[in-house]
Amino acid sequence: MTYQVLQGKKVAVLVETEYIHEEIQHYKIAFSALGAQVDFLSYLWGESERTIVSDVDAPGKPMYSMVVDKDVADYDPNSYDIVLMAANYCAVRLREIPPMGSLGSIDELQTPPAVQFYKTAMENPNIVKGALCHGLWILTPCPEILTGRRVICHTVVLADIHNAGAIYVPDQSHIVVDGDLVTGRSAADLDAYVDAIVQLTIS
Repeated sequence: MTYQVLQGKKVAVLVETEYIHEEIQHYKIAFSALGAQVDFLSYLWGESERTIVSDVDAPGKPMYSMVVDKDVADYDPNSYDIVLMAANYCAVRLREIPPMGSLGSIDELQTPPAVQFYKTAMENPNIVKGALCHGLWILTPCPEILTGRRVICHTVVLADIHNAGAIYVPDQSHIVVDGDLVTGRSAADLDAYVDAIVQLTIS
């Protein structure tokens, strides 16, 4: 791929505890090498920064952590060219209705800042969106956004995206591009997933 092909582009990655270390490293290295600025956004809960952990590996495997200093509530998705929802259980945590652990209501399903961030990005066709593995969970509170979109995902999420109106496409490539939305089956498909995002961004 052409060097610095994403020069001047900005990438937002929504991330939380239980992220996949290899996925996050892939974004840092691949997008930066292509010239893009990569920002990692999460909830800071009133602090200036938070340390989140990757604890998805089996016992005895290395555990990783990363410091996040950008609160998703403070950023506008329309200032980014690419918006990605990290895999694994990040989306579940980012759908938390504040204050954490409260009794929520159906009327509040779309109120978490990360849900609003991704929903707003979905409403802008000029932003390339990506959701890998479990990432589409960020959109299930917004079926009006997901309805009719062609996607692929981890089978754990399949019932939820189906009930939200998405069209599941079990493509053998494990990558599905539907207009401005790129979805991937799992973190095992990172290379093809990122390639599809880059190609869509520069096309």
